[in-house]
Amino acid sequence: MMDDTCSQGGAFDLLKQLEHILETDNLIDEVGFVHPSQFVTLNKGLNSSCPPSASVLESKDGNFGRDTAEDNVEQYDHNIFWNKDNKLAISTSSVLPLYSAAVHAFMYASRQYKVSINLPERTDSVDKSADHSYSNCITFLENELMRHSKALVILSCDFGSAWNSRKLIVSKKQSFSLFMEELQLSTLILSYSPKSECAWSHRKWVIKMIAGKCDNLSEIVRKDSELVEKIAENSKMNYRAWNHRCWLVSYMTTEQVLDELNQSRKWAELHVADNCCFHYRRRLMLWIFEESRSKEVEACFDYKTDLYLVWKEEFIWDEMLIKRYIGREALWVHRRFLSQCWIKHFMDAQSAICHNSENYIFDSLLNNELQLLHSCLSNSDNAFEDCQMHAELAASYILWISKQFPHTLESELQEKLKNLGHLKGILNKISPEKTLLWENLIG
Repeated sequence: MMDDTCSQGGAFDLLKQLEHILETDNLIDEVGFVHPSQFVTLNKGLNSSCPPSASVLESKDGNFGRDTAEDNVEQYDHNIFWNKDNKLAISTSSVLPLYSAAVHAFMYASRQYKVSINLPERTDSVDKSADHSYSNCITFLENELMRHSKALVILSCDFGSAWNSRKLIVSKKQSFSLFMEELQLSTLILSYSPKSECAWSHRKWVIKMIAGKCDNLSEIVRKDSELVEKIAENSKMNYRAWNHRCWLVSYMTTEQVLDELNQSRKWAELHVADNCCFHYRRRLMLWIFEESRSKEVEACFDYKTDLYLVWKEEFIWDEMLIKRYIGREALWVHRRFLSQCWIKHFMDAQSAICHNSENYIFDSLLNNELQLLHSCLSNSDNAFEDCQMHAELAASYILWISKQFPHTLESELQEKLKNLGHLKGILNKISPEKTLLWENLIG
């Protein structure tokens, strides 16, 4: 029993040290959990002189609230923590006791806070000093809850109750600086846990809370978009990060959307296998199309023309990538979206401008896509799996687009497919398990 008490006391001492580090170095932008054997190497640079955050643990006002005399000379354990250049390392050997102590401290502070805020209001004006003391008590408990919850979410980033307690206090205070600190904390969590659902959800909550209340929302959204791209570079297929970036589009200005469409192109070219970026580009284009509906009432022909040019540039760019990178399904999925956009938004306008029938416009698109199909099938005899996949993706796309055509063009379409002659044979050779499917679709 005595050993358990001592070990618990040691864990709470470590928690106190961690919380002081977080308070004295509020610019920490990266956290890592390091094996104990690595601390000898890390501490070599700290032997001669230590930065303020790595030596005497002292709050900004020089007061810790309790045991002040002892705390002012206390240093953190360099075998457990390392803090330099706004980086924090925590020994993996202490994570479990730290977590247990943080949970205990947080739950205790949470219970105390809930009891205090639920006390019945005083109906008499007996003593103003009592009211002042009550207000100070609430402030103290809020600070304690924020301190313990910060340490807890760093140790366990998906501890939802800790995040919710922070939301409760920050929403009560409605301080812009506190909202910015919450974004900074979320960024810190994402530095080592880039797929943390709670951290991404917390960022959304903060942006929702400050939307319409600050003048630099567009700058905050821009930095958040850049954060996603930075994280996506190191964390492949991070759907939560890209989902957050797609969500940000609704808070962007028209200029920002167009800039994002241009700036994300280079990243997409370097990551053609990652469908997430193409999904993000589709979200940007959908926003542009939705925005155009409100302007159509004003008969903005120039805007419609500009919209068509944006689509055409994307369509040509996607075709270039398809020819350059063999067998990338994300590119063909993106092309289906672009073709659907053309049919939905531009087919009628093209017919009116060119004074041509709907069938002629469809025929023009089909001829272009059949040429692309022919170029993709030219390497189908190659034994490489990517080449065979490329041919199948191209054929699947052309069969999909054929189902978007008017029934009046069905017979003409079948003739054009038959003119390719070897299409069915190639598909049966590449995917013999789908022979019946090709028979029914091609005829």
